[in-house]
Amino acid sequence: MIKTNDIKNIEINSPGLHTKGLSYAAARIVAQASDNETPELITRANDLRLHFKKNNIFTCGIINAKSGFCSQDCAFCAQSVHYQTGAETYPLINETQIIEKAIVLSDAGATRFSIVTSGFMLNHQEMDTICKAVTAIHEKTDLIICTSIGTLTPSMAKRLKQSGVTNCHHNLETARSFFNTICTTHDYNDDIETIKIARSAGLKICSGGIMGLGENWEQRVELAFTLKALDVDSIPINFLNPIPGTALEKQPLLSPLESLKCIALFRLINPDKDIVICGGRETALRDDQPRLFSAGANGLMIGNYLTTLGRQMETDMEMIRNSGLTVV
Repeated sequence: MIKTNDIKNIEINSPGLHTKGLSYAAARIVAQASDNETPELITRANDLRLHFKKNNIFTCGIINAKSGFCSQDCAFCAQSVHYQTGAETYPLINETQIIEKAIVLSDAGATRFSIVTSGFMLNHQEMDTICKAVTAIHEKTDLIICTSIGTLTPSMAKRLKQSGVTNCHHNLETARSFFNTICTTHDYNDDIETIKIARSAGLKICSGGIMGLGENWEQRVELAFTLKALDVDSIPINFLNPIPGTALEKQPLLSPLESLKCIALFRLINPDKDIVICGGRETALRDDQPRLFSAGANGLMIGNYLTTLGRQMETDMEMIRNSGLTVV
């Protein structure tokens, strides 16, 4: 067990907290902090958030534009053909439906919009629909547009950039050392290669993972440093909400305090990056959702998720206002 004074004195690579983040060795120590010591970690993470992000946050909304039929066997996913979950399945929706959803989310207070599709890779016709929708959304809203459409080729990434996509979302989901426990149908390097392809096309990178898959704290540190090495721009943190029918349906939920510690850890390792809290926060954080900002987050996904419901968007916007934060 480490002590609170040890946490206060952890070397963060330069004077004060305005730094490049914890070293790997220091992060491994921090990850072992007890429940009694976790509030000090949260305090330090909040100091970093305030330094790099002030009291500004962003809000992101998504559309599940293509659902189910996914060939991959990710153990948490309701959309995999390997599991019987009862999740809705449908092919890629049309351009008009995507645009309409973007406008609804923009009016509700979202500053970013992500088009999400299931499956390993889109075909040419599906790419046409996505790119046309993106161009139209740019004409009708001020949203920053992100796509989460699976594996990319260089030509696909270039098309997305030309159509007006700013960010590419592609989660690593978990640490390399744990990945084969979660997915066996593609390799970890496939995901890293897509991130590099998107970066080369000039897209900003949004990549993170899911906490509570059964990984240990060492593996959470490992994931945070993999993302640091890839120099991603935004780190989405999800919390497992076990879906009946999936391989992880009986996986226990993280506690609210452990969930907050996860957020703080990623901020301490990646102090100047955007950290956005996404799916599963309602079940993991419960009544502690307002504390996610003081734990280091500066972004929030609002609205519904892929196959599960989120809170009312106005409830989240009210939480943001009550926390004294400004949506930018």
